Amino acid sequence: METSKSRVLRLIKKLLVISVGAFIYSAGIGLFLDPNELAPGGVVGLSVILSHSLGLETGTWYLLLNIPIIILGWWKFGGKFIALSFYAIVLNSLFTNVFANFPAVTDNLLLAAIAGSILVGTGIGLVLWIGATTGGMDIIIKVLRKKYPAIKTSTFFITIDILIVALSGFVFKDFNIAMYAFIAVVLHGRVMDYILYGGDEARLVYIVSGRPQEMLGRILEELEAGATILRGKGAYSNDEKQIIMCVVKKRGTPKLTEIVRQVDRKAFMIVTSASEIFGEGYKNILKEQL
Repeated sequence: METSKSRVLRLIKKLLVISVGAFIYSAGIGLFLDPNELAPGGVVGLSVILSHSLGLETGTWYLLLNIPIIILGWWKFGGKFIALSFYAIVLNSLFTNVFANFPAVTDNLLLAAIAGSILVGTGIGLVLWIGATTGGMDIIIKVLRKKYPAIKTSTFFITIDILIVALSGFVFKDFNIAMYAFIAVVLHGRVMDYILYGGDEARLVYIVSGRPQEMLGRILEELEAGATILRGKGAYSNDEKQIIMCVVKKRGTPKLTEIVRQVDRKAFMIVTSASEIFGEGYKNILKEQL
């Protein structure tokens, strides 16, 4: 059973990791992307556009745009989900404004896009890894997914980012800037995925729980993943057990872990790499053989 001391230590660890992630994220924005008018999608991309168009610092716009989003998230998902995210948002805003006081590290757009996106992706990855979000589109897309579950999370992200990048090209009247911003969007997504999940295509997960039906129901409802029930027997207890086997895409792994933690803290969970997966939602086995 988790003690008060261990809960406090776990919270301190989360706050420290979020602080480091926010610092790295903001360095990428304030030292590379923002001074070169590169809008890397999402709320921060809108903040860069508004800052260069209307004034006020990018970090300030980032905070202002996130306030109604935080309220929406609080209403839809409750305060516990939002608290750490709000902490990350405030730090991102403050650090971004601090870095705005320093000159750009480079005015080469390609170098700025690469270096900035690596830092941004690393920062976001750390924040997500610890169980928080950077606010903004993460919360909006979570709301949209509840209303339109048939549309993939990645589709929402890509569509919104492309629209914001296109808007930056229109506002700044420079197609080259929009192209470099798009490079930043793609790169920071790849870096974020690598921080969170490594280079694996997906994860194969086995879950042994005393509450398999509740666990299975949440997996099927909340994740873009199928599952199979295997039957087993405990070697020590000789009790019949139901084992949930499922394959989840990389982005769904933290969510699956959270579901298991919430439903059954005593569950036995094995996570292994699945480098190639054939079937619905993954690779077409016939096409791969051509």
